[in-house]
Amino acid sequence: MRPIDALLEKYGESHLNLTNKFIHWVCVPAIMFSLFALLFSIPFFTNRTLWANWAMVVLVLAWIYYARLSTTMFVGFVIIGGLILWGVFRLYVFAEYDPGKLALWACIIFVVAWIGQFIGHKIEGKKPSFLEDIQFLLIGPAWLMHFIFKKIGIGY
Repeated sequence: MRPIDALLEKYGESHLNLTNKFIHWVCVPAIMFSLFALLFSIPFFTNRTLWANWAMVVLVLAWIYYARLSTTMFVGFVIIGGLILWGVFRLYVFAEYDPGKLALWACIIFVVAWIGQFIGHKIEGKKPSFLEDIQFLLIGPAWLMHFIFKKIGIGY
């Protein structure tokens, strides 16, 4: 079994309840977005731009992780990551180019999304997977993406 398959299977063991799955479809992307928005708000070595910021640095590291697991997942996350960064930049514009306001919005989204995640796991009756292995924080988004790939007939 490929490492990606084993990780997705293990992650899926604590995500069987339909309500918990639905909550994850909403909250995992929201958490990803909020984390990248928080990273974007941290001062960088140069003027903060769409491509020069801490969110981009972490995104590149995540892409390396996904590339090691699956080329298809990597390509999917290049697209998703680009969309997230674009969305973060739009929120930065909405926040009047104020990193403090951006960070505040990100914190609100982050807290609400994690409350949702823990409600989902309470309904499921199982602990979140990342409490067992921190790597599952990166597998959650891949777990959602693998359903999309399956639906449209793309192997991962």
